[in-house]
Amino acid sequence: MKKALIIGFVGMALASCTATERGAGVGAATGAVIGGVATGNVRGAAVGAAVGGVSGALIGSVAEQPGRCYYRDRYGNRYIDRC
Repeated sequence: MKKALIIGFVGMALASCTATERGAGVGAATGAVIGGVATGNVRGAAVGAAVGGVSGALIGSVAEQPGRCYYRDRYGNRYIDRC
């Protein structure tokens, strides 16, 4: 019963967020799980959460801008432009 309540509260919390915030939250959670499983320690989970959170936020911010995509130029700089 406790697990169902926790999942319900997390779902409601994510429903009230913007796409960027949802992307960061889901990315951080996924990164933490993958980092923890891959390394077997808390440090790996923390690094995975940080990388996943940043990646999820970037993906989520593009989702808030319909018709916009991230591109990279030949120098490695990222920019947003029409798709």
